Amino acid sequence: MLTAVPVRSAPDRLVHKTVAAAVAESLRQRILTGEFPAGTQLRQDALAEAFGISRIPIREALLQLEATGLIKIMPHRGAVVSGLSVEEVEDIFALRVQLEPELLALSARRFSEANILELRSLTEEYSAALGAGEILRWGELNRRFHLDLLRHAERPRSLSIVAGLLQDCDRPTRLQLSASGDVARADREHREILALCEAGEIDAAADMLRSHIEHAARSLIAIYRRALGA
Repeated sequence: MLTAVPVRSAPDRLVHKTVAAAVAESLRQRILTGEFPAGTQLRQDALAEAFGISRIPIREALLQLEATGLIKIMPHRGAVVSGLSVEEVEDIFALRVQLEPELLALSARRFSEANILELRSLTEEYSAALGAGEILRWGELNRRFHLDLLRHAERPRSLSIVAGLLQDCDRPTRLQLSASGDVARADREHREILALCEAGEIDAAADMLRSHIEHAARSLIAIYRRALGA
């Protein structure tokens, strides 16, 4: 005789998904701000107690974070906040240098006046966040600016790769800006890249973007090496 297995109702599943999404966002913010640095173990029972909820939405939230690369779920250790090695940072930025200038050269030729205005507004947001020391927003706005520069290239696979690389760069980018004091330079270079695009100097804009990425890479790798005593 078959035994009936209780199935959660649709409203119950929806509640769990909604709670899990909220928990995932809360944890994401705390990881990106450095409250939970690389190597931090995120224990389901401790998180469930802290949030005052069951372990089911906690487990779903951790799976969502693993899908974005912010954590790794490891045997015998559970969920651990991900980090990058020097070699991984070098690899990420080398790929960005290869892809982004080429995509910009294709994308900028298709910019409309509305696209330029949107990018200009984004640079103003970025500048304001840098000036106000809103560290959490630095990586997000930097990522949006770079993706918006490239999104009209009509190369969806390449753009998807770059989006992943920029996500991986989120925390390192904020570390680089905070530790190096390069906020004014980053702001200026974003504006210069956009101004060159607006003036139709596409090759110069692509060269400027390449230089911008290469400088960030050198600065960040130096920070990593100092931290490691290399």
